[in-house]
Amino acid sequence: MTLELKPLPTLADLQKYVAQMKQERGFNTTDKFYECCLFAEECGELISAVRKNSKHGSIGSGSTIGNVSEELADVLIYLCSIANMHNIDLEAAFRAKEEKNKQRIWKRL
Repeated sequence: MTLELKPLPTLADLQKYVAQMKQERGFNTTDKFYECCLFAEECGELISAVRKNSKHGSIGSGSTIGNVSEELADVLIYLCSIANMHNIDLEAAFRAKEEKNKQRIWKRL
């Protein structure tokens, strides 16, 4: 099967694509803890890329400026994967959580 993500994909489309991609490439599809560890690693790489690209960021010799766009994509891939492993529809989860959030009273400290 050839992987192809349709133009203007929905969140459900992204989740399906990630599931197919991981299956095709023989990546982990069952170890939830391991997947969370990889997700955390990618979040760390995102933080590092944002820091290196910030006004006050600094990098050592031999380091390169991180690519925030690529790191965000990696985080999204792992987020979709973890949701898939738990049989969670991310759009439905987002909508349900946002309905709860709308009922909260928000205040700044």
